[in-house]
Amino acid sequence: MISLGELRSLLERYGVRPSKSKGQNYLIDRRVAEREVEYLGITAEDSVLEVGPGFGILTSALLERTSRVTAIELEEGAVNYLRDAFPQMEVIHGDFLEVRPPHFDLFISNVPYSISSPLLFRLLDLDFRRAVVMVQREFAERMAATNEDKEYSRLSVNVYYRAECRLLENVPRSRFWPEPEVDSTVVLLTPRPAPFPVIEERHFLRLVDILFQQRRKKIGTVLKQKRMLPEDRQGIPYLDERVERLSPEQIAELSDALVRAANA
Repeated sequence: MISLGELRSLLERYGVRPSKSKGQNYLIDRRVAEREVEYLGITAEDSVLEVGPGFGILTSALLERTSRVTAIELEEGAVNYLRDAFPQMEVIHGDFLEVRPPHFDLFISNVPYSISSPLLFRLLDLDFRRAVVMVQREFAERMAATNEDKEYSRLSVNVYYRAECRLLENVPRSRFWPEPEVDSTVVLLTPRPAPFPVIEERHFLRLVDILFQQRRKKIGTVLKQKRMLPEDRQGIPYLDERVERLSPEQIAELSDALVRAANA
């Protein structure tokens, strides 16, 4: 582990105060960091993007495996540290949700809890080969959930549509400082073609958003409220179901039926 004395010294030297509201909790177990980097399967030719490196516990392990590492960090003090400690690496001072990242093959991040959802949706819109992220355990379970699970959500459907998702290991809260209130999970994402076709992807993803906003209501009721239900309901499936009971494939079937009805 990195000693708390060492971490506190760096925080003080570079003028950084961990923010609870931003979910800033620093990993202090180098063994966990090494395993995260191993999961990426880096080769010397791979370009790696690290988001939110903080004080470089993952960064040092990455640079042992490839020289092609770029970091995006929002905290100015951490940016100054990274540029001092790793001059061979490009450090972009900015918000991953707002900047345009350079091309990368692999992605890694110990994600601040406060931005887990927007970061994941932003990442899934990008072109990459593999990603390792550490997120709040409950969030990870939602990422991998199916319609058989109570954690099933809009996030579950979006992740399944875009990537294979594997939960690799749980990390106790004691491995961070300041210690968060929850445990974390390391997740591997491997983009792949969608496992089912849809007529209009944009319609399908919008439908997922709309239905999960009112997941306890019957689908027919939600569609009627949103004026998405055609007068002729013949051929429109699952209207008496709730979205939390439908698999992603069944939501796609519903989306396609609505698109066909709208174009008839």
